[in-house]
Amino acid sequence: MPGFKPRYDLLHKRSEQFTRMLHGLGDGDVRALHRTRVASRRLREVLPVLQLDGEVARKLSRRLRKVTRRLGRVRNLDVVLLQIEELRSKGRPDKRALTRLAAAVTEERGEERARMAAKLPVSDLHRLAGKLDKIARQLKATERSVEARDAAKGKSWQWAIEARLARRAARLAAAIEDAGAVYLPGRLHAVRIALKKMRYAIELSLESAGQRSTLELRTMKRGQETLGRLHDVQVLIDRVRQLQASLTPPDIVVWRELDALVTSLEDDCRRLHARYMRDRAALLEICGRDAARPAASSGRRRAG
Repeated sequence: MPGFKPRYDLLHKRSEQFTRMLHGLGDGDVRALHRTRVASRRLREVLPVLQLDGEVARKLSRRLRKVTRRLGRVRNLDVVLLQIEELRSKGRPDKRALTRLAAAVTEERGEERARMAAKLPVSDLHRLAGKLDKIARQLKATERSVEARDAAKGKSWQWAIEARLARRAARLAAAIEDAGAVYLPGRLHAVRIALKKMRYAIELSLESAGQRSTLELRTMKRGQETLGRLHDVQVLIDRVRQLQASLTPPDIVVWRELDALVTSLEDDCRRLHARYMRDRAALLEICGRDAARPAASSGRRRAG
């Protein structure tokens, strides 16, 4: 039977992933920015269950939330540009429209990167990484003695992981039900966010128990990728419409190309929504099982 991983391992792994990406972030690496942001989300997921001092955990969570939010503003623009390049590579007839769109987004991304460098310097991120590493070392030094004295206390953080996963499952199920079967971008965005948080909670639960990836996790990843792509295409549609409204001087040829581009992207949204609907029942089934896990674990503990 697989053994439970100590808290140190869970925090150290995520802190190391965060730190490893910082060099590339300072060099303007698009992939490094994305991975740093993902690492910040995974750190935010693990901090509340580590049984840290309450004030320390709150401060770190606030700082990491700021990191996620600030990096996200640049990442969203990076994704739009990547989509534009993908469309260009397909030899579409609307090259003038795509060129105008790319120019507008590139300018905005430059401004957002400058704000990020001023508001979130890499030196601050290295200091944050240092604090996380220090806490991980403190956990390593203390958790063995604590668990030796009180096995129940030593395992209570693992029960906290299960309870957190159950809350994530309940929220995701509610978001899926609220979104219904009609394509509503705002409600599907809420499903995407809830699905992402639950995926990280499942990863943490499996890792803490020393278990490998499961079919459940693969289903969650597939759903997240579908909704992520759907969200990205919807953001691109919004960008195209903004450009249409701001064309100065008016250019009827470019306007028509942009209009045709919106129609094509909306078709992509419908296909992606249909793919999500095929996975919807499986996602709800996973939510139902995971929402019941703490109660089942509690029953096993009482029986033991």
